[in-house]
Amino acid sequence: MKRDATQPHTEPGAILWFARDLPNICSLTGLFATTLGLFFAIRGTYPLALTALVWAVVLDWADGLIARRMPGRTASQAAFGAQLDSLIDIVSFSVAPALLLLSVGQFSPWYIPGAFVVLATGVLRLSYFNVFGLLDASTYRGLALDNNVLVLGLLFIVEPTVGLTTFAVVLYVVLLALAALNVAPIQTPKLGGAWFYAVILYALMLTGIYAWQMV
Repeated sequence: MKRDATQPHTEPGAILWFARDLPNICSLTGLFATTLGLFFAIRGTYPLALTALVWAVVLDWADGLIARRMPGRTASQAAFGAQLDSLIDIVSFSVAPALLLLSVGQFSPWYIPGAFVVLATGVLRLSYFNVFGLLDASTYRGLALDNNVLVLGLLFIVEPTVGLTTFAVVLYVVLLALAALNVAPIQTPKLGGAWFYAVILYALMLTGIYAWQMV
């Protein structure tokens, strides 16, 4: 698209200029973790997939904390970072769970509607949030998407004990329930502060459990 020459030139530099911003580096590191999660999900190595995706949640939380504590960030950096974070959230917390569902369902066509619902509700939720934001300083409308991966991280622990066929049905039901909560007209708290350390502890715990399962 051609840039409108009547608008003031406020761009600080090339696209990759923003990659030097520490919060954005953190966001992109989370995207790398998600890339690993997608890779292992396709291969059916679910312990490694969920380990990577749970750490993507940690990095998603960390980029916001870093951004709020960094002095001297420009308005352009903040706006770019917000868009980058939102787009990565779609991949990490919608595309990745949808792919997990398809993979656990052995890519059967029966799992395509569920994967679509997961993707569609994720896109709708983030579109709504990007336009309207929080209800107040600490309240979301609907369940935030990163909670989906936190729930899946716990759920996949039982997969080896119930078998893939049964687990696929359970996962289908759980993901549809989470998708409904993502767009439900309910109020949920925006967690932060000490909760960040709780999420790190949770990620460490799951990493240990999944490492033990793979031994």
